[in-house]
Formats: sequence, structure tokens, C-alpha cells
Amino acid sequence: MSMATDSDLRGSLEGIATITDSGLEVHDPAALRGELMDELAFEAVFNTDVAVRDAARWVIWSASQALGCGSASIHELYRARGRGEVDPTAFTVPAINVRASSYLTARQAFTAALERDAATVIFEIAKSEMAYTEQRPAEYAAVILAAAIRSGWGTPVFLQGDHFQFNATKWANDPATELEGLRDLTREAVAAGFLNIDIDSSTLVDLSQPTVATQQRVNAENTAELNRLIWEIQPDGVTISIGGEIGEVGKSNSTEEELRAYLDGYLALCVGVEPVSKVSVQTGTSHGGVVLPDGSVAAVSIDFDTLRRLSTVARDEYGMAGCVQHGASTLPDEAFHHFPANGAAEIHLATGFQNILYDGGGLPDALRAEMMDWCVTNCAEERKDGETDEQFLYKTRKKAIGPFKRRLWTLPPEAADQIGANLRSKFGLLFDELGIAGTRELVQRHITPVAVPRPLPTALGGGGRRVVAAGASVFEDDGSGE
Repeated sequence: MSMATDSDLRGSLEGIATITDSGLEVHDPAALRGELMDELAFEAVFNTDVAVRDAARWVIWSASQALGCGSASIHELYRARGRGEVDPTAFTVPAINVRASSYLTARQAFTAALERDAATVIFEIAKSEMAYTEQRPAEYAAVILAAAIRSGWGTPVFLQGDHFQFNATKWANDPATELEGLRDLTREAVAAGFLNIDIDSSTLVDLSQPTVATQQRVNAENTAELNRLIWEIQPDGVTISIGGEIGEVGKSNSTEEELRAYLDGYLALCVGVEPVSKVSVQTGTSHGGVVLPDGSVAAVSIDFDTLRRLSTVARDEYGMAGCVQHGASTLPDEAFHHFPANGAAEIHLATGFQNILYDGGGLPDALRAEMMDWCVTNCAEERKDGETDEQFLYKTRKKAIGPFKRRLWTLPPEAADQIGANLRSKFGLLFDELGIAGTRELVQRHITPVAVPRPLPTALGGGGRRVVAAGASVFEDDGSGE
């Protein structure tokens, strides 16, 4: 059914759930987890009536709270890992950047995790991805939570802001404006229900400075600045999980000296607030991989020794969960078991799933051709001298996801089924290699869900407010993100 009005939305809940001033009282969980959730997810993204769209998002948020799969912070589990209460080599938490066909994709990840009794899965979106996939935090949160409900998920959902990254050029020209843009994005994400935030000011590391400490100084200062903001705005009873970063992905490999210099400088500025529980480091990868002239991705050699040594320093000396690996989804399948073996706390995965959509089969040929034509027309200025067509399209095809978002949500059933099966198979393989099977018990032991009610929106009879995004110029794609 179409929910053209708030009355339609209310009618869809009749006999299934009751809207109250404090949330949603669910009478028929099975019906709420059925096709009704498909409809609510679609309206939460595409309804042109903002009031009805926001009402659908409110219902999804409130339903997730009522059904035990609300948004949560992974902070306490990471702190337990840092205290030695969780084996650091048992598993690495996958953080999945869901770019395209988001509801379909997230459902496959939840299904694969449920099949393995796994619950240590993060769903994230980077600052740059929000722009080119046309998914602001409030929309993304609604879609992921709706997918969790539809999949029968019954444990907390970890929503993460990935690469909340400073643009070095904009910082050099106007640091105050660039910082305020990151502050605005952080406020927006937390208001939308993101309870895990990765701050990335590693782009501001100045290697021209004479000492490692002064090279990392601006990075440490800006991490501390946003850390203090998060501490001020986090919901009552919640400690948001925060990550930092010391080495820009795709640049030189990180060192123990850099990690200590960054953390010592940062911690001196964060007295009185809960500090980061993980740090992203560079070990030889690049976002999206290095594309060869034929469009294939070059083999990458990960410096696992660096990852192991830095994760050990992070845990043993600073009580953190360990280090985070970016840019890894295009690695060969046989590489992934090395991440838990070397103590990596978390691994970020994105482009590999996008590649399954485009190249794995199922996507209608005509639609794929349209998307490639769009890239040729709209991304021509990004083409570099000597770049082959295959290299250019591999690099730019992520930009077509936003303009074709509705088409990717409404694929023919046979296409959606094949793509979904391909994604679920890949998620299952990664989850097995990363060792997260059986981690539901750990989440239940260490994560205590906190109720975070939302004001009743106007379309449902309340005086609730919408989260208003900051100026679009703040969130232009700067080339970051996997």
C-alpha cells in the first residue's frame, strides 16, 4: 500500500501497534516485522511529504526500541576488550558501509549474521558517502533499523559515522568554518541515532614539522575538540564509542611513535571525558583499491606486523580495543582471517559490496549501462590523463548511486534476489573469516541497551522536530571514503 498521508500510516498500524506519547506499543511483532516494514522503509526514504516521511522514520525508530534492536554504542565491549576481558585475537568487528540498495544490502548482512549467532556488526556511512549516495544520517538510520526489524534481529544495532574527515585544503583556508562543518555533521549524526563516531583529522597531520609530536598536534587537537562535543550531546545514559585516526589511508604506513604521540597529545586535552576506544592506522591499503588499466584491482600487501604491533600498544598501554583497518574490502578472501589473528579491533568494508552490485550479476544490463553513461557525462572532469575507460568508470561509478537510488531500491524481483544472494554469500564468508560467529553472547554480556525515545512528530499528533542538515557545501565529496 502507499502511505500518501499520515492517516494512511496510522491505518497501516491498526491492530499491530499503538502510537503513544512515549513511543510505540507493539501488539503483533510478527506483522510489524513483515511486509509492513518494507513499506515503512520505502516511505522513510522516498515519501515526498516530509511530515509523513519523518513519521515513518519515527515509527521505525520506536519499533526498534520496542523490539530490542535499537541503536546502541559498542563502547563497553571495546573497553572490555582493552581490559583483557575479551580475547583480542578471537574476532575482528566488521564495519559495513552500505551504499546502494541499502535496505536489501543491510538485510543480507543481518541474515548472514543471524545464521552465525553473530552480533558484532557495525553499519556505517562516511561523510563523503552521504553526499554521493544521497543518504543523510536520519535516512540511513531508519533504513538500517528497518532492515534489522525485518530480518528478525533482536540485539542492539551499531550505527557509525565513518570518516568524519577534515578537508586539508579547506582547513588551510578557513579552519573555523571547516571545524564548524564537522561539528554540525556530528550533531546531525548523533541526533539521528548514530552512537558510534569515527573522527578523522589525520588529513591535517603535518609531516613538515620537526617532531612526530608536532606533526600529530593538530590531529590530536581536533579529535579532542569533537570528542568534547560528543560528550556534551550524547543521550543520557549512553557513552558514544569514538575512534580516532593517525595515518591517512593510502599514505605511508603508521608507526608506534606516531600512535603514542597522537594519543599522548590527545589524552592531555581530554581530561574529564571518555576518550577514544580505537584508532585507525595505515598498513598499506587504499580506499577502493588501486585500479589497473583493465579495471581489475591490484594485489595489496598488508603490513600485518604493523597492525599487530600498533594494536598491542593501543591495548596494553592505553586500554583501547586495538587498531582499525580501512580500505580492505577488495582484498582476496584468504586475507581476512589474518585480521583477528593480529589483533585488529575493527575492519571497514565498502567497495567490495559495491563491486558485487555492479559486477557480480543480477543488475539489469540496461540499468548498468545507464549508470555508466551517467558517469561519462557527469564525472568527465575527474578523468586523468592516460586513464583507461575501465579505470575511469571503476573510480567514478560510486557517484551514480545517489542519482539512481530509487531505481536500485526497486529492482525487478529476480535481479534483487540474485544480488541479495551474492551479497549474503560474501557477508557470510567475511563473517566466518573475521571470527564473529557466536558473538551475540558477548554483546548481551557487555552492552546494556539504553532507551532513547523520540518526540512524537507533528504528523502523528505531536510537536516533534526534524533534524535539519547543515549546508550542503560542508559535506561535498572530498574523495575520502572507501
